[in-house]
Amino acid sequence: MDLESAPYSGIPRQSLPSAVADKLREQIIRGEIPEGAQLRQDAIAAQYQVSRIPVREALRQLDAEGLIAIVPNRGAIVPALSPSDIGELFSIRALLEPEVLKLSIPHLTEEDFSQADAVLRKYVSELRRQEHVSAWGRLNWQFHSILYSRANQPRFTAIIRNVNNSGERYTRLQLYLTHGVQRANEEHHRILELCRQRDIAAACELLREHIRHAGDSLKDVLQQKRTEAQVASESPGRRLKS
Repeated sequence: MDLESAPYSGIPRQSLPSAVADKLREQIIRGEIPEGAQLRQDAIAAQYQVSRIPVREALRQLDAEGLIAIVPNRGAIVPALSPSDIGELFSIRALLEPEVLKLSIPHLTEEDFSQADAVLRKYVSELRRQEHVSAWGRLNWQFHSILYSRANQPRFTAIIRNVNNSGERYTRLQLYLTHGVQRANEEHHRILELCRQRDIAAACELLREHIRHAGDSLKDVLQQKRTEAQVASESPGRRLKS
């Protein structure tokens, strides 16, 4: 994507770093800013009609989220998604989260279920709006964290939270790139219902499968996109030879 030529209007003056971060985050998740792209502060500032200070703060925020990397002598770049990183993060989640859910389910209250249901309704609404893609990972974590909240395992939960923070980019990408919204909605509702029924074994098994499928589907679609991009880049040369 050519950041200098893209037709963007200015951003409202309130909360400029967050507004710039939101714009860039959505572009990265949608793939409009591709892997390996360098994010130039001056170009971004010119497009959004702001100074470089909020842009710099926005880039720091995205760096903390794992969406970009600030590299010495190169500045801010969009790192390539490693299939091994994706596999590792989702494997960790599939191992840890069902264990915490197992400990939490017997102690979940009706208030917990009501809160989870409310978050899920909001989540479902936001999933229908691709322009709100930046909220998907946050709401996904809110839903899951409510179901884990009665485990009384603060260190365990902190580890899971850190893994989810690292993988939030992948969670949003999985839903956006794989068009996995319907399956995610169905599985979330089913997990919640199994928790209400105190069916620990079934809830944990579905959660494990839910996480594994998300990781596998994201790896598959990313590999497919890279293969298509490679074929497209090679095709002019093949046409010349023919």
